[in-house]
Amino acid sequence: MGCTDVTILLVEDDEVDAGAVERSLRRSGLENRVVKARDGVEALERLRAAGPEGDRVTRPYLILLDLNLPRMDGVEFLGELRDDAELRDSIVFVLTTSSAETDRREAYAANVAAYVPKDRVGEHYENFVRLLETYSECVEFPPEAS
Repeated sequence: MGCTDVTILLVEDDEVDAGAVERSLRRSGLENRVVKARDGVEALERLRAAGPEGDRVTRPYLILLDLNLPRMDGVEFLGELRDDAELRDSIVFVLTTSSAETDRREAYAANVAAYVPKDRVGEHYENFVRLLETYSECVEFPPEAS
């Protein structure tokens, strides 16, 4: 499996932040399909194939998750994700403005791959994108549910 075979589900309600991630992906030469969701409810719809066909997310995929979201926030989304037998093995990177210790603790308790504060990434999105690229190339992703 090549890096470009991995779909990126970007769960982000801030258009500026979402645009920064997408621009960094393009600048770094990554051609991965990016599907956006504005909150946890939309993200679950994309993963459960409840939305329009072009918005569906199928394996292999990575989830980039903000925690501060409307309707269903990131921590609630993680709870739903981990309670779903078909989605519980999803790979999630938290990319958030929250530096709250409780958010970090809850995210890692939900088995996220990484918790990355946006201010730490700042103008260095390319480094974060390289991390995603390396992860995509080196890691064996969970198989399709049977």
